[in-house]
Amino acid sequence: MTDSTQYGFFIDTAKCTGCKTCHIACKDRKDLPLGIKWRRVYEFGGGQWTENENGSFDQDVYSYYVSLGCNHCSNPVCVKACPTGACYKRSQDGLVLIDDSVCIGCESCSRACPYDAPQIDADRGVMTKCDGCYERLAEGKQPTCIESCPLRAMEFGPIDELRAKYGEAADINPLPSSSTTNPNLVIKVNSRNDPNAQHLNAFEV
Repeated sequence: MTDSTQYGFFIDTAKCTGCKTCHIACKDRKDLPLGIKWRRVYEFGGGQWTENENGSFDQDVYSYYVSLGCNHCSNPVCVKACPTGACYKRSQDGLVLIDDSVCIGCESCSRACPYDAPQIDADRGVMTKCDGCYERLAEGKQPTCIESCPLRAMEFGPIDELRAKYGEAADINPLPSSSTTNPNLVIKVNSRNDPNAQHLNAFEV
């Protein structure tokens, strides 16, 4: 690992079935309290039913899933929004972390993040978020969410390597534009994704 290494995630929305194993494994690893979810699985759905003149129906209804956590962005707006410096980006691997001892729980990072990654731990009065499993990385292991995925729909590693392997797509409707924060994320966009869809439903499963 060098000082210039930036780590990130790859998500294959053609493989993800929305099973939430990554979500559960993440919560279990850190024993996260109720309501705090460092990794979330979203279902995106669209299409419609159309009645024909003869009374029959045609449909193009579809859905797909995206597993999302912190993207450890190259332009982390959460870091810029933090008034105390508790939210910071590590130089050795590009992971964005929160220092509990400095955090005042003001939620400025949460309001700034377009991916809803930072979340308040109300009991402790501090913000929390995905830390990239940095302790596991130091042991040569992968993040828990990656190892737990039964369909191998996710990968984690140097973002340059992931982009060379899978391309540079980081946008999928209806997530916010990647131009906002330059997330270290590569998405294999589902074939049913319509970037122009106006009636796409999205909810956490």
